[in-house]
Amino acid sequence: MAEKEQVKNLDTYKLNVYDTIVDVLITKSSYGFSFYTITIQNITPTTNVILQKIRDEFVSKVNLTQVGATDISAIDEIKDRFKKEIIFLIKKYFPNTDKKTTDLLMNQIIRQNIGLGDIEILLKDGNLEEIAINTSDEPVWVYHKKFGWLKTNIKLPDENRIRHYSTMIGRDVGKEITILKPLLDAHLLTGDRVNATLYPISTKGNTITIRKFAEKPWTITDFIKDKTIDYETAAFIWLGIQNELSILISGGTGSGKTSMLNVISSFFPINQRIISIEDTREITLPSDLHWVPMETRLPNPEGKGEVSMLDLVVNSLRMRPDRIIMGEVRRKREAEVLFEAMHTGHSVYATLHANNVEETIQRLTNPPIEVPKAVLPALHLIVVQNRNRRTGQRRTLQIAEITPTGEGRVLRQLDIAKDQLVDVNKPKYIFETLKLYTGLSEEQIAEDLKEKISVLKWIVQNNINNVDKVGDIFRKYYARKYVQGE
Repeated sequence: MAEKEQVKNLDTYKLNVYDTIVDVLITKSSYGFSFYTITIQNITPTTNVILQKIRDEFVSKVNLTQVGATDISAIDEIKDRFKKEIIFLIKKYFPNTDKKTTDLLMNQIIRQNIGLGDIEILLKDGNLEEIAINTSDEPVWVYHKKFGWLKTNIKLPDENRIRHYSTMIGRDVGKEITILKPLLDAHLLTGDRVNATLYPISTKGNTITIRKFAEKPWTITDFIKDKTIDYETAAFIWLGIQNELSILISGGTGSGKTSMLNVISSFFPINQRIISIEDTREITLPSDLHWVPMETRLPNPEGKGEVSMLDLVVNSLRMRPDRIIMGEVRRKREAEVLFEAMHTGHSVYATLHANNVEETIQRLTNPPIEVPKAVLPALHLIVVQNRNRRTGQRRTLQIAEITPTGEGRVLRQLDIAKDQLVDVNKPKYIFETLKLYTGLSEEQIAEDLKEKISVLKWIVQNNINNVDKVGDIFRKYYARKYVQGE
């Protein structure tokens, strides 16, 4: 006899979506399936059926095509323009509703007619990292920061609705998705990254994948408390950044490369000019830094107006930067310009898709990037991020220095069984570089690292995890150390 399926509640919380309260329930069955269920308060299945009738009647009366799909002001705009029509229809089908219920129903109707419908609810959940629409035949999936992939109780009514959403998203940023151009890379006006595909390229149906822009930037406090990194490794990276060493962060998709880049950027001194270059803005630095964020631009449908990563990297060198942050190295010319910047005295920080130190060196020295191994020593440190796809945990996997021959020499590495970083080799070339340019002895470096660890412990113990407040601590540290000469 088959064992009866058991369901365990993992978490529950509420969301406020345009003044509508939504209950979220996360469960896991004994069969291994995990679910994300939303319930809109005071909206029963029967009410939803009637609301669908109102929606159809509303759409037949008004033209909503001119309102931007991802414009956060669209809700209020539609309310103002069509308030009378909506209230008339609500009173027609719900004649005895009070003002509070009328507002609730109005918000529900508006949300279903503009933007991304119930997907807007998922966009409002700060616990989610990814939203995946695979086809109208399946429920929407989400990737939860704590629980990984979850199947929702949200379904799109048909393939046309998915395609409609893709078209609106593209239109808002000057792009198009058609049968002739069935692939779309874009972003919402909120910064969330969007990829869309059309059937039959995606054989089960039209798809939309949304990688959410982090509402709250990650900080070193978050990383240490989540065991993504330990105090010793964080202090060592801080030492490198303080002394203007160039760092490359590598890892697989979703491993936390950009998050790590954001975290270590708080270590920058306040009196230096920082230029960041990204395809889509993801980095958020402390507001008191001298920071100029820049973003690439794809060509318009006529093929004009493109501003590439290379354009911005070359241009950044004319802006007198002290530090250059580059979202991701993909091509040979970009890498060449970055290594040229390192050789001319700029500190460079970038990300790369590679799973370990050895693979990082291979990717840098082989097509399509293909930089000569002889230039690699200009890069000082490689930090490798890893995500365990089974548990969803993100960890710093390796940290390595670059030898004079362009090899990666691992200094610390994650012991998977113990879930902790352990020493593999004692730093050699980093210490030689620091001694050459700062005069610090190994004993002085060791003392400096101890001091940094104590500062980091104080930050974590006091739960300081706001990016500006964390940055302020490091600024005070530099002021005491250098301005006051302590």
